[in-house]
Amino acid sequence: MTDEYLDNGEKKSGGFFKELLKFILIAFLVVVPFRYFVAQPFIVNGASMTPTFLPGEYLIVDQISYKTLKDPERGEIIIFHYPKDRSKYFIKRIIGLPSETVRINGTEITIINEANPKGLKLKEDYILYPKNDSMEVTLEDDEYFVMGDNRASSSDSRVWGPLKEDLIVGRPLVRLIPFSRLKVFPGRYEE
Repeated sequence: MTDEYLDNGEKKSGGFFKELLKFILIAFLVVVPFRYFVAQPFIVNGASMTPTFLPGEYLIVDQISYKTLKDPERGEIIIFHYPKDRSKYFIKRIIGLPSETVRINGTEITIINEANPKGLKLKEDYILYPKNDSMEVTLEDDEYFVMGDNRASSSDSRVWGPLKEDLIVGRPLVRLIPFSRLKVFPGRYEE
């Protein structure tokens, strides 16, 4: 092993450990903000989004798009702080947007808004486990109506009410595990 020297010929002390410490510090300064402000890993727990998401699936969640680039849209999957306990995270699909009225009659969902004053019936081909409900909710300008794809086993806006916008964490960017279901923007559904 050779000794490292400074440009003036003096022996450099602690070169390896100094470089290692710099590397760790730089990695920490890059990874930690990225992890907490840009993308975050989550593991699906529970069956409320079956078959779209299965228990144990590993997701990377985009936390920046809704804060800077775009508003959440109907049909998108979101991760959010559970309104009754902000330490818990839930994953659901957006059904109703701010200022809309959501009408549920049996398994049929109708959205009433400025563009559709007589109502727009949602076509939800991804629902395998429907549930008969009856309710009508008009959302405030900072609220969303969210539901699990497994309607029969989901605690969602039908149970605890509309979701405030400030509770939204982000949207699934990538489903990493299992590799057989690897997908970018998993669960995306177009009206």
